[in-house]
Amino acid sequence: MKKSFAALSLGSFAIGMTEFTMMGILPDIAKDLAVDIPTAGHLISLYALGVVIGAPLLVTLTSRLPPKKVLLGLMAIFVFFNGLFSIASGYHLILLCRFLAGLPHGAFFGVGAVVASRLADKGKEAQAIAYIFTGMTIANLAGVPLGTYIGHHYSWRITYGFVAFSGLITMAAIFAWLPVIPAYYSGNIFRQFNFFKTKVAWLIIAIIGIGTGGLFAWMSYIAPLVIHVSGISSDKVAVIMVLVGLGMVVGNLLGGKLADAISPPKAVVISFAGMMLCLLIVFFTSQIQWFTYVMAFVTGAVSFSNSAPIQMMLINEAEGSETIAAAAGQASFNFANSIGSYFGGLPIVYGYAYNTPSLVGAALAGMGVLLAINFVSLQKRAVRLA
Repeated sequence: MKKSFAALSLGSFAIGMTEFTMMGILPDIAKDLAVDIPTAGHLISLYALGVVIGAPLLVTLTSRLPPKKVLLGLMAIFVFFNGLFSIASGYHLILLCRFLAGLPHGAFFGVGAVVASRLADKGKEAQAIAYIFTGMTIANLAGVPLGTYIGHHYSWRITYGFVAFSGLITMAAIFAWLPVIPAYYSGNIFRQFNFFKTKVAWLIIAIIGIGTGGLFAWMSYIAPLVIHVSGISSDKVAVIMVLVGLGMVVGNLLGGKLADAISPPKAVVISFAGMMLCLLIVFFTSQIQWFTYVMAFVTGAVSFSNSAPIQMMLINEAEGSETIAAAAGQASFNFANSIGSYFGGLPIVYGYAYNTPSLVGAALAGMGVLLAINFVSLQKRAVRLA
């Protein structure tokens, strides 16, 4: 892996920790703040909302700056608000810090994805983007379980102090390893929004915003699922998170290779179909303890195999607007986080078991399959007419 990719991957690791650790320690935060679990789940939704708002806003404001300066600035915002979140007192201030910590997330991945695709060897662009997302998957493999353990046995504030420190390390790596690249766009910055005037743009956004919601409907409530339905000890939640993270590492890299081999849209169809099947299996088998461990790995792998293919779909369809399109993809991904967490929590609010969010997730993934098939059909039609 090139050092430039490693620097971006470190940022992905820090962002992955701040996003996904929340799901592993949600019961602990709820207890500390004296709220119920669905109410604590607002911390997940507000972070996602911050990503949705911050991605297009920050990309637009910084589009004329060199990518290296932009990435350093975004990480500085990340460090400040995650650090503040770790020491804030009062529920509403904590909510505000969580929202603001989400602002640089989408912009970082948007800029980083375009930088990686430009620095990649020809024909390996999707794999280069997968290398960036490897940081996020390693966060789920090692960082999130560690953060879950610390949050459960000591304090969630220590966990998020470590998240802020990870951001500082990322800034040092970007400064040292990322080459100075000229700004990609020097014209009218608002012309980049022309991408959103196309049907294809909104179809991809819908694929991400709805389909990947299946992952978050499952992951947002994975701790209470394995504790209350599978009967696994709360001390073993970190093991479950390790298996999910390991699956994500494997699935992310395989997804990049698959996208380069057969085309990103086809890879996305396969990924969402696999996610739907996995979540249905989770719903029907979550009472089987040993099989819960197996499905944690498999579901993590299948669900995260769409990351690189989706980013390549956006970049390929947004000539001249690649950065804002990639950032919009991250905004959509976190919109999926928000709706997955919200709709996944509704059955729990109405008294159903903690395995029902996976059924909601299967429905969202199924919608993703249908939308992705529609995208493939549109591409075939466009080729015939060309």
